[in-house]
Amino acid sequence: MNISELKSRFIKCKEYSTDNVNQLLDFAKKAYIHNEINIKEYSLLIRDLEANGAMTPDSENDNSLITHII
Repeated sequence: MNISELKSRFIKCKEYSTDNVNQLLDFAKKAYIHNEINIKEYSLLIRDLEANGAMTPDSENDNSLITHII
């Protein structure tokens, strides 16, 4: 699977189009978690999306609930 196939799945599922690579990254993660794509497809998608500027949220966010609870 490539990014254009991922976009097609996104459009079919969400009923709107996006070029936001972070939204596509989230969508790919959910597809992997729900066993809709395998680890190889997931890895390739993540690599390509990150190469296009996708980023995950900072894990050390000052507003994180986890750090405030502990």
